[in-house]
Parts: sequence; C-alpha cells; structure tokens
Amino acid sequence: MSISPKLKAKLKELPKEPGVYFHKNAEGEVIYVGKAAILRNRVRQYFQSPERKDAKTRALVAEIDDTDWIVVDTEMDALFLESEMIKRYMPKWNILLRDDKSVTYVRIDMKSEVPYVSMTRNPDDDGAQYFGPYYGKIAIQRALRILRRIFPYYDKPYNGKKTLNTDLGLTPGIEIGKTTPRDYKHSLRRLISYLKGNRKKLVRDLEKLMYEAADKGDYEKAAEYRNQFFGLKGLGTKIVFSDKELLDISSDKALEDLQDLLGLNKPPMRIEGYDISHQSGKNVTGSMVCFINGAADRTKYRRFKLRNQQNNDPASMREVIARRLNHLKDWGEPDLIILDGSVGQISAIRKIVEEAKIPVIGRDKSGDHSKNARVRIVIPEGDDDYRMVELVTNSHIAKLIARIDEESHRFAIQYHTLLKRKDALK
Repeated sequence: MSISPKLKAKLKELPKEPGVYFHKNAEGEVIYVGKAAILRNRVRQYFQSPERKDAKTRALVAEIDDTDWIVVDTEMDALFLESEMIKRYMPKWNILLRDDKSVTYVRIDMKSEVPYVSMTRNPDDDGAQYFGPYYGKIAIQRALRILRRIFPYYDKPYNGKKTLNTDLGLTPGIEIGKTTPRDYKHSLRRLISYLKGNRKKLVRDLEKLMYEAADKGDYEKAAEYRNQFFGLKGLGTKIVFSDKELLDISSDKALEDLQDLLGLNKPPMRIEGYDISHQSGKNVTGSMVCFINGAADRTKYRRFKLRNQQNNDPASMREVIARRLNHLKDWGEPDLIILDGSVGQISAIRKIVEEAKIPVIGRDKSGDHSKNARVRIVIPEGDDDYRMVELVTNSHIAKLIARIDEESHRFAIQYHTLLKRKDALK
C-alpha cells in the first residue's frame, strides 16, 4: 500500500488521547470522519494489514491522501463530536461504510407517568425527547450503563414488578416503595441535563441540594444527592457525556478560517444562527441555534413567537435579535451571529448588533433552499457597504456555515409547524 510522505509524517504525530479524525482525499475534501479511544492506534490501523480489510475499506484507504484530528478529554466527547462533524461534512464514505442500523438515538418520554430510557434507530414524532444521532451503539450502551448507576432508571415500560435490576439498584425502586414517580422524574431530569451536556452546572446543583437537604435534616435525600454528586465527580475519564466546551477549538479549521475571513480577534467560540419561518405572515416564528466550538449545543437553543405577526422577514428578524440582545447576561454573549438572509435582514439589525459589538454575517441563498445550495455570505463593511463572498463548497468554513444555517432553518420550521397545528385544533 502506497502512503504519501506527508501522510507518513502525520501518522507519526498521532497522539494517544481520544478524539475524532478526518480522512481527506487529494483535493482536501473530508471523505470520512471517525472517533477513537486512542487516536494513534485507530488511525494507524487503516494502513496496516490491507489484506484483512474488506473491499469497501480498502477502497476508502486508497483514496486517503491526508488526515487530521481533534483531541478531546474522553471517549464520549469523541462520540459527541463525531456525530456533529458527520452532520457538518456529510462524508461520502461514512454513508458507504455504514447503514441505518449503526445510527442510534436515546429516547425518553417525560410525559409518561413512569418514563423509561430506551434506544432506537428511528425517532418518531411522539412528543418524546430524542438525543443523538450517535454513530456507535455499543459506546452509547456502555455510557448509559455507567450513568444508570448514578441515575437509576427503567429501561422498559413500568409494570410494577420487582426485577433483578431492582435488587442491583439500577431502577429507582418505585415497585418496592423506595421512591415515588414524582421523585423519579426529578432524578431523570438530571440525567437528561447530563445528556444535554450540562455536566458542570449539574454537579454544582447537586452539591447545593445535598447541603440544603442536610441542613433540613432530610438525611435520606441528602445521601441520594451525595451519591449522585460523587458519582459524577468520580466519572473521570470513563466513557461519559462530557462538556462540549472542553473541545480544543484551535483544532477546528473552520473556526480559524472564520476568524481570518472576518478579521476577528479570536476564533468565534460561540456562534448563533437565526432564521424566520411563517406562512404568508401567519404563525411567524424565529429560531436561535447555538454552536459552541463548532458543535451544536441544543441546551442553548431558543425559539421566538413573533409579537408582530407580519409577512416581513427583515422586521421579524429585527424583533428576534432585539429580544435576544436583552438576554446577554443570562444567556451569554455570542462571538458571531449568522442570519439566514441577505442585505435586507442584516440592514434591519445592523445598528443594534454594532452597538452591542457583536459581528454579524448573512447567508444569501437567493431562493435556493436545497441542501446543495451554494454558500455565499454577506459581510457588512464600512458604514453602509456589504461584501459578497462565495465560499468553496467543500471548504471547512462553508460546511460549518451550511450546517448552522440548516439547523436554524430546521428549528424555525419545527416551531412554526407546532403553532400551525395548534391553530388548526382551535
């Protein structure tokens, strides 16, 4: 197997930490994204013993001209990041080498009296919460097994019968009077918070609850919080759902490219994307999606029902951004705002974002809302000028902007559809 000198040198630099790797072809296009517990071992495996690999893998390896990687803290960080990067780059070999069976979602229906946690390949429009998709069922299973020791849950519909899992402490114990459905839901909400990436806040909250319960003399509840608190603290480098903000942003080429293109002082760690959705001025909604270090952070998404219901996207965008800027202290401050729109939308908000000293750009799709729409961005310059930049479709920066734009579009339509259904039921 022939390996280029550039690739040979890269393979020698591979670290022993967990992370996500990016295989590229000779044109620099990302053709495969994968995760690894030990980057050095996993990436080098592609170029060892070719006779033992199947035909598809050999074809992938023959196309690899270069590889890059991002180091993370834990295997589960790698699982999160791999999922996000596959959505961003849509590499052809991820599709060719994987079928639908490898994509997994975690499902929790908090509307049930006694919810249970399960995994599925196909999310349904049933009101349940879905987390994912994750590309690796075994890794998700292992992570959930660890988390279940800290936040006991049911993995099947509740029938009131004692099981082996009850004896092992893996269920909340409603069936033996150990807890109530109400308290179980409180514990399950903490698990959900962890799945969403709120690990630091959750640890702080549990510590506070532990001391408050002890002060009140509720030592049984204090012991429960203590077990969860120290359980989370003790996870360390086990397979966990960890903080996405710990990812090394310096390794994300798209963020570096954005910094250079826009002349920012630093890579934009927090990027927010906005879109407006309506039907002829009815059920007008706005969306705000948030990407931390290049990865979607759904815990920070926000949606807006417009106070002024009108068929005027620039005016609606101005209302959304104005309302957003009222929450800079409690929601956090963005390093960059990306609008689904062109000069009209940017002009409508330009003054208020400049006063807040927040950079803004727009994505001008010129009526082409297909998945393959070109990535052309609008950048404010001077007092009233704008610069149009057409990005190379397969570039890192184009992939990131398209991903943010598509996510804000999806989130806006989702809320608009919900309001439209409610109107139909009146």
